[in-house]
Amino acid sequence: MKLASLRQGRDGALIVVSRDGTRYAHAASIAGTMQAALDEWGSCEARLRELAAAVEAGTTQTHALDPRQLASPLPRAYEWVDGSAYINHIVLVRKARNAEPPATLRTDPLVYQGGSSVLLSPTDPIPLADLAWGCDFESEIAVVLGDTPQGTTKEEAHRFVRLVLLVNDVTLRNLIPDELAKGFGFFQSKPASAFSPFAVTPDELGDAWKDGRVHLPLVTRLNGAIAGDPDAGPEMHFSFFDLVAHITKTRSYGAGTILGSGTVSNEDPARGVSCLAERRTRETLESGKPITPFLTFGDRVQIEMRSASGESIFGTIDQTVVKR
Repeated sequence: MKLASLRQGRDGALIVVSRDGTRYAHAASIAGTMQAALDEWGSCEARLRELAAAVEAGTTQTHALDPRQLASPLPRAYEWVDGSAYINHIVLVRKARNAEPPATLRTDPLVYQGGSSVLLSPTDPIPLADLAWGCDFESEIAVVLGDTPQGTTKEEAHRFVRLVLLVNDVTLRNLIPDELAKGFGFFQSKPASAFSPFAVTPDELGDAWKDGRVHLPLVTRLNGAIAGDPDAGPEMHFSFFDLVAHITKTRSYGAGTILGSGTVSNEDPARGVSCLAERRTRETLESGKPITPFLTFGDRVQIEMRSASGESIFGTIDQTVVKR
C-alpha cells in the first residue's frame, strides 16, 4: 500500500496512491491526515488497504497525480530520529574531519535527534543562505513507527514499523566541526530534511524487506548524472530493528516518529556515493585533496529506489538548491 499527503493545511490531506504512482484516491472518510491514520492504525489500516485495492481495480474514483501536489508524507512529525547504520559512511566522514570512529562503532548505533516541525516536500527547493556552509545531500531510507514502548527488543521491533520512505537528510558539512567541538551534538548543521512522495507499507517491498533492511539499490543523481547506486541492504550494519531497540532503551515513542538509516553506503567505490562528503574523502585519500565541491545554487539532487522489476517504489525526491 502506498500513501501520500496532498499539500493542504499544515498536516496535509491523506491519499492512497496506485502502485504505479500515477493515480490517487482521497482517504478523508478514513483519516484526514497521515498522522491521524497512524494514531488509529489498528482501525484504519484495513480500510486503507481496501481503498488501495479499489484504486488498483478501478472501482473507486481516482485522480491523476502530479508529484508537485504532494507534501512530505508527514509534513511535520512528532519526532525525527536519524541513525548512522552504515559503517563505511561513518569511517569515511570521520576521516574527512580527521576524527577517529568511536570505539563502539560496531556494537552501539549512532543516532541524533533532528528538527521535525518543518519537513520539506519531495519537490521543495533546498534553501541555502551561504555557500561557505558546505551544503551536502544525504540519501537515506527511513521508517515511520507506530506507538512503540520503552524496552522494545530487536525481535519485537517489526511489530511497530508502519511505513517505509526515502530521505534527503541535508547537511551543512562546514558547520559540523565547530558544533561537535562543543561536545553537544548537531543542530545548525542539520537543516530541514526532505522526504519521498510516497510512504509504503513494508509488504509493498516484497522480498526486498528482510531482517529490518531494504535490499535494493538507492540511486542518487546530481545534475542528471548518477552519483551512486549502493545496495541498501547487505552493508547496513545496524538494521532498523536494531535501531528501534537502541532508541527505546530509556523511553517510548509516539505514532508518527520517523527513524532514519543514515547515509546509505557501500565499501565498493564502483557503487558511488550517497553524499558528497564520501566522494571528497575518497578524492583526498587518492590525491591529497578534495576535488568535488559541495552543492551550489542551481544544483539538482534526485533520489529514487526501484524494485527488481523496475518500478519506482517511493517516487522521486527532486530538489534544486536555491539562494535563501
